[in-house]
Amino acid sequence: MLKQRVITALILAALVLGAIFWLPADIVAAVITLLLLAGAWECAAFLGLKHPVSRLAYVALIAGCIAFVWSQGTNSPRADQLLHAALIWWLVAFMWIATMPGIVNRASAALAGVLVLVPAWVALIRLHEYAPFWLLFLLLLVVAADVGAYFAGRKFGRHKLAPKVSPGKTWEGVLGGLAAAALMAVIGTAWFKVEVVSFIAVCAIVVLASIIGDLTESLFKRHAGLKDSGTLLPGHGGVLDRVDSVTAAAPIFLVGMEWLGLFR
Repeated sequence: MLKQRVITALILAALVLGAIFWLPADIVAAVITLLLLAGAWECAAFLGLKHPVSRLAYVALIAGCIAFVWSQGTNSPRADQLLHAALIWWLVAFMWIATMPGIVNRASAALAGVLVLVPAWVALIRLHEYAPFWLLFLLLLVVAADVGAYFAGRKFGRHKLAPKVSPGKTWEGVLGGLAAAALMAVIGTAWFKVEVVSFIAVCAIVVLASIIGDLTESLFKRHAGLKDSGTLLPGHGGVLDRVDSVTAAAPIFLVGMEWLGLFR
């Protein structure tokens, strides 16, 4: 399983690097859109939608929301409002996971899909517009946290993080993820020549948000009786299984960096 995960990850890394740095911005936006619409298809299963037509209807809903934001502009006040709504959503998701993880229904899953996927679309495209390297750094930060959590959890994991949501995740894994991400953040300060304390603080919050994003997807998968969101990526599951952390991390990273004026 680990070998398969690594091979798939290497192939994905090559494709992502190629897309970010060698494709025109409009094509990158189209790729991000298709990726998140694939996530919407998988998200439709969390709603209990099994017929292809009903799942396509949910994909069309997400596509319509993305098209509306695109018509307003990814730097418009509407887009900013959507990003701020995402911040509120992830706070709500944290409280949801912490206090009432057993309360899930079709309406809440449908609304969550909109609040997860559409702001992530805005954030990823805007990061790429700032500079492809900013988008790359966000992805590296999330990957570092995921890898650190995976190996620390396997080696030292004893204390369950959220057993009712994702029994395999541990507090030791969280600490391992934070440690790996902290190293990446330190590299980032030298890479981008930004103010150290503020940048590392933003990165730490982003990593915590990425964990909430991962747990939120696990919450909906558990409710729907699914192990993975899909089967597209060998060793990883579906698209959402790979981007769940990014969907939470991207809006928070973007807003935090803009608030603090750290983009260079």
